[in-house]
Amino acid sequence: MTNTEARVAATGTGVRSRPRAVLPALFVTQITSWGVLYYAFPVLNPAITDTTGWPASLTTAGFSAALIVSAVVGIYVGRVLDRRGPRAVMTAGSVLGPLSLLIVAAAPNLVVFTAGWLLAGASMAATFYPPAFAALTRWWAPDHIRALTIVTLAGGLASTVFAPLTAILAEHYSWRATYALLAAILAALTIPTHARALRAPWPPAPDVSTHRPATGLDPTVRSRAFWMLAVTFTLSAFAMYAVVITLVPLLLERGYSTTQAAWALGLGGVGQVLGRTLYAALARHTGVLTRTATLVGLGGLTTAALALAPGPYGLLVVLSVLAGIVRGNLTLLQATAVTDRWGTSHYGRLSGLLVAPAHAAAALAPFAGAILAAPLGGYGPLFALLATISVAATLTVLWTGVTERPR
Repeated sequence: MTNTEARVAATGTGVRSRPRAVLPALFVTQITSWGVLYYAFPVLNPAITDTTGWPASLTTAGFSAALIVSAVVGIYVGRVLDRRGPRAVMTAGSVLGPLSLLIVAAAPNLVVFTAGWLLAGASMAATFYPPAFAALTRWWAPDHIRALTIVTLAGGLASTVFAPLTAILAEHYSWRATYALLAAILAALTIPTHARALRAPWPPAPDVSTHRPATGLDPTVRSRAFWMLAVTFTLSAFAMYAVVITLVPLLLERGYSTTQAAWALGLGGVGQVLGRTLYAALARHTGVLTRTATLVGLGGLTTAALALAPGPYGLLVVLSVLAGIVRGNLTLLQATAVTDRWGTSHYGRLSGLLVAPAHAAAALAPFAGAILAAPLGGYGPLFALLATISVAATLTVLWTGVTERPR
C-alpha cells in the first residue's frame, strides 16, 4: 500500500469507507425534518393566531426560541459528532422532534407552546444540516462537495413538499391536528432511517498537523478571518431567514391567499434545488472570497426586488424562485466555508462555532420580522431593510480571507 493509500484509509476518505445507505437516508430525513420542523410553521402560524388569539409576535417568539436552542445545542452536537459520529445524535433528535410537535399541538397556552418549541430546538440541532454536513464531510472528503450538494437538494425540496402539504392539511383539519399528523410523518420517516442507515464505522479525523499548528483550534478560532466570516454569515442568515419566514405574510398583505403564498414559498424551494446543482461548478471557477461576496450580494438583490414588486403573482413567484437559487448556494457556501479555509480536521466543532451566531441570528429573524413590520409600515419596507443588511454582509467579506490554504 502506498503512503497516499494508507493516509486515505486512515482518514476514512476512501470510497470503501462511504456507506451507501447514508446519502439516500439523509436525503429523505432532511426533506422531512426541515419540512415539518421549519417550513410548516410559517404556513400554520396565521391559523394558530386566528384560532387561539395569541399574538403573532409571541407565537413567532416561541419558534425563534427553538432556533436559538438549536444554535446553542449545535456547538455541543458538533463536538460529539467529531468523536462518535452521527448515529446516536441524529436518532435521538428524530425522537425529540415528534414529541416536541405533539406538545405544541396540545398546548393549552403560550407557556406550553413555547416549551414545545424549545424541545424542538434540540431536535433541530441534532437533525438539520450541521450534523448531516459533519457526517458527509468525514465520510466523503475530499469529494464532499458532491455529497453535500445531493443532501442539500433535499433541504431545498422540503419547502416544495411540505409548505403546500401543510396548507392542504390545514384546509381540512385544525392547526393542532395538522401538527399531530406532521409529527407522525416525522417519526415514521426519520427515527428508523437514522437508526439503521448511520451504523457505519466512524473514521478517525485526518492528522491535525497537516492542517493547522499543533496548538490546535485556538489560532483558527481567534483569527480575524474566522470571526469576520462569522459576522458575514450572521448578517446574511438574519436577512435570509427573515425573508423565508415573512414571505407568506408579505403575500397575504398584498392580497394573495394562504394557498398562493404557500406555493410561492414552496416553489422557492425548487429554486434552492436548482441553485445547489450549480454550486460545484461555481466553486471550481471562482475564488472563495469572490464566491462569498457574489452570493451574499445576490441575496440582497433578490430581497430588494421582493420589497419593490407588488405583483403580479407570477412575478413574485419568479422572484421567490430566484431568491431560492441564491439561498441554495448560500447553504453550500456555509457548509464548505471551514474546509475551504482550514481543512477537514475538527470540522464539526469549527463549523459549530462558526455558524452558532448565524443560527442565533436566524432564530431572531422571525421574531424581529414580526415585531418590525408594523412600525416600518408593512412587510415591503421590512424587506427593504433586510436587503440593506445583506449589503452590509457583503462588505464584511473583504476581511474573511486566510493567508494559508488547507492542504
